[in-house]
Amino acid sequence: MRLLLHSNTGELSLTKEFLGDDIIPPYAILSHTWKDGEEVTFKDLIDGTGQDKAGYKKIWFCGQQAERDGLQYFWVDTCCIDKSNYGELREALNSMFRWYRDAVKCYVYLSDVSTAKRKASDEVSEFAWEPAFRASRWFTRGWTLQELLAPSSVEFFSQEWNRLGGKRLLTKQIIKITGIPELALQGAPLSRFSINERLSWIENRRTKLEEDKAYSLLGILDVYIPPLYGEGMARAFKRVMDEMDKRDKCIQDLHLTDPRDDKKRIEETKGGLLEDSYHWILENSDFQQWRKGPQSRLLWIKGDPGKGKTMLLCGIIDELSITKTAQLAYFFCQATDSRINSATAVLRGLLYLLVNQQPSLLSHIRKKHDHAGKALFEDANAWVALSDIFTDILQDPSLNSTFFVIDALDECVAGLLKLLDFIAQKSCVSSRVKWIVSSRNWPDIEERLERVGHKVRLCLELNAESVSTAVSIFIQRKVLQLADKKKYDDKTRDAVLNHLSMHANNTFLWVALVCQNLEKIPRWNTLVKLNAFPPGLDSLYERMMEQICKSDNADLCKRILASVAIVYQPITLQELTSFIEMLEGMADDLESLREIIGLCGSFLTIRGDTIYFVHQSAKDFLFTKTSHEIFPSGTEEAHHHIFSRSLQVMSRTLRRDMYSLHQLGYPAEQVRQPDPDPLAASRYSCICWIDHLCDWNPSSSAENEVNLQDGGAVNNFLRQQYLYWLEALSLCKSMSKGVVLMAKLEALVKSRPNASTLHELVRDACRFIMSHKWAIENYPLQAYASALLFSPTQSLIRGLFKREEPKWITIKPAMDDKWSACLQTLEGHSSSVNSVAFSHDSARLASGSDDNTVKIWDASSGACLSTLKGP
Repeated sequence: MRLLLHSNTGELSLTKEFLGDDIIPPYAILSHTWKDGEEVTFKDLIDGTGQDKAGYKKIWFCGQQAERDGLQYFWVDTCCIDKSNYGELREALNSMFRWYRDAVKCYVYLSDVSTAKRKASDEVSEFAWEPAFRASRWFTRGWTLQELLAPSSVEFFSQEWNRLGGKRLLTKQIIKITGIPELALQGAPLSRFSINERLSWIENRRTKLEEDKAYSLLGILDVYIPPLYGEGMARAFKRVMDEMDKRDKCIQDLHLTDPRDDKKRIEETKGGLLEDSYHWILENSDFQQWRKGPQSRLLWIKGDPGKGKTMLLCGIIDELSITKTAQLAYFFCQATDSRINSATAVLRGLLYLLVNQQPSLLSHIRKKHDHAGKALFEDANAWVALSDIFTDILQDPSLNSTFFVIDALDECVAGLLKLLDFIAQKSCVSSRVKWIVSSRNWPDIEERLERVGHKVRLCLELNAESVSTAVSIFIQRKVLQLADKKKYDDKTRDAVLNHLSMHANNTFLWVALVCQNLEKIPRWNTLVKLNAFPPGLDSLYERMMEQICKSDNADLCKRILASVAIVYQPITLQELTSFIEMLEGMADDLESLREIIGLCGSFLTIRGDTIYFVHQSAKDFLFTKTSHEIFPSGTEEAHHHIFSRSLQVMSRTLRRDMYSLHQLGYPAEQVRQPDPDPLAASRYSCICWIDHLCDWNPSSSAENEVNLQDGGAVNNFLRQQYLYWLEALSLCKSMSKGVVLMAKLEALVKSRPNASTLHELVRDACRFIMSHKWAIENYPLQAYASALLFSPTQSLIRGLFKREEPKWITIKPAMDDKWSACLQTLEGHSSSVNSVAFSHDSARLASGSDDNTVKIWDASSGACLSTLKGP
């Protein structure tokens, strides 16, 4: 971008071209309609000519108006772009919306609207120029649509350069002329309006070149394509729509969770956000130093479990959202939820919110996603790719001022140290970015964040008075709710209030758990039971555990707690019934299951139909303080129980064509989960049964080792259910995980005694899934067609499931007797492959092809991780 400079002597000159990290000074921008041969061009300014052209006068007036508005620089499209340079023209067309958006003032020059005369009657409110304004050619042109929408300040001028009014003042007239909603004119994000609605805004507008009707929408639709004049309007619009599909697919693949939904869920779970309980931090000197100090880039809020860090950050997020001085991206880590407990999940969540607010930044993600697809966010290199993308965005000069907020770093189970190092290194990269993080008082976190130069530390324990006041407000709110619900008299209400106030020890979670328990106690017995709630989280957890052990349902509750604690990701109520014998047959009785979860002493909570720990500290307590109660035979035996029950539920529920797709070629992308879902109770088991088998460590139990012998449970499952399991993995979108699971199973059984037959079967099953992964992943029922027909004639799996082959195929392909030396076929190149190389650890494979691409593959699963394109 280059600007015009209006000098003190009245001369016009072009600035240097602003590139990369160059700081662009404040500027005004002109919007106008062109007339051939009358406009001053870039070449005219370079040559010092063009003063005699009719268009020179409006450029002159634009410069004068900018000067009156205190702006030294201004921009005019006709003469600030070198249209003879295709590269510059391409960049300009794709940047135009942003240039108009970033302008301090936009002046609209209406050459066909005059203010020379007014209507004589003072009683008529309409000015004489208004009919001409409504009929102005400016409202009919394609490019002027973005010039109306993008700038925050738009002022209209007549042909005499008299001001007619601003966009806000003339909103009603503009709505009548254009049909554009008032919200869009007021600057609401255009993403709030559907694609069809935005396309409708240009229907009655015209452009000189037919392709420009599509190109003029690039900024409005948040897409980027190179202009190809001569391609025709239909093809130009098709390229725009194709680009939008790619953009939407990228955002869809990036989405793991919407942190906005997580925030709402967390607030609802914790009983709502109380403004009075967090407002103190907004006035805190440490917070003010971070917010106002230009050098203070990172605020670390730390405190013990249950001190209200999460709700504090919810309040800060609300406050930063209200000010609207910057973009805001946030993420809530939760150790008990595998979707949101890893370093890669944090970056995905932050990026998801960021590109929703500044869509142009999506280009950094698209550079890699267009080649790698969803694997970019999910494979073993996801952290490397995402951290590189995030770094590029932080260094992008177009990045708007942004706040990043990450809650509960201590609950980042996978990749915490990488995440901490990343925050420490990148928190000072951009002056436009500030960070807030929260965590427990962990030495590892302290050590990593200590490296940040410009940080502010806010310790809740050192702000005990403020936290105490906030907890008191929280107690009053909870007691009022409790008294209203339980119909307490004044004496009972005051007794509860006093007990909570005396023993809370500035801990929100303790108050919430006690109130949750009081809800279950009859009103007449409240005073007697009240003193049984001890102060301190661990003491309260111990009491909750004692109550469970004394109850009539102690065994059931312990089994439930053990199952929820040992699984690798949160399970649903229906999945829980698969693991607890006493709950068999209750998968459809969700109401009773919720009641049973309520018996577990407030350790657990339910969101939707999924079971979570009420807090990470509750799960920590079970593993560290009461492991002997929950896992009387050890955690390894708990893994064996989950494994064994998983085989049982899969054997009962898995069958051919569980979703009634019927057609062998039914694409996986079109599959919709039926209601009721046949996989509801076995989904977790399908994905994790081998993981639990491996963590069980069979060598520790000779009695159960028969599971891994010839004729044992695993052998029988593979012989009877293997193809149905592959279909289920496809329906669960977990075929890549299935490849890895079978590799783990083969490694586990190959050295087992009395398992030679099982080892052969597992090895054959491994070859089967590796050879046919792509087909089954994309077309679930191909497990019974191409996968069987194109396997060796002596394949054990093919022989065991010969009954499933399509009966209508009479001429079958000629196949070898045994599996070839080829373990797996990696499909993706469109031409011959001329070079391959393994990584030093043999985990990755690179292949180079005559199609001018290099592909990186996961050697275990066969997934294509990324594609690098050459010229």
